Amino acid sequence: MELFLPESGLVIWMLIAFLIVFAILAKVGWPMIMGAVEKRNAHISDSLLAAEEANNALAGIEQKRQETMAAAQAEQIRIMKESQELKNQLIEEAKTQARIEAEKIVADARLKIEKEQAEAMAQIKNEVIALSVDIAEKLLQRELSDRKSQSDYIEQLLKNNQPRIEA
Repeated sequence: MELFLPESGLVIWMLIAFLIVFAILAKVGWPMIMGAVEKRNAHISDSLLAAEEANNALAGIEQKRQETMAAAQAEQIRIMKESQELKNQLIEEAKTQARIEAEKIVADARLKIEKEQAEAMAQIKNEVIALSVDIAEKLLQRELSDRKSQSDYIEQLLKNNQPRIEA
């Protein structure tokens, strides 16, 4: 058992050595260790705050991205509507111009037809007049071949065409 029980002198020297090491550690070691622990703790706290700020910033960026995407989609829809309206407007303008051109062509054709019809009617009248004059001339030559019948016919015409004077 003596191996397990140290002598009293050894215990005192061990206690003195322990106290010296403890005093040196308390003076020099503990402040350094505690400073390092505090520094590490502050670094971890700062890192956690930075990570939280980064997460908040990332959430803000995500929100801005979603807002930007929504704005871009709204702009895309607006542009599509504008282009659709412009397309419809251009189609309507083209239809209107085509209708105006068609009406102009029809009006020109009507004028041309009326002009040609008037010319044809004038030509027919001239031919009827010429034919009537030829027929009348031939009839008068045949019927009024002698002088007496000519005189009688002239007197009859003068009687029928006399102006009537009323008193």
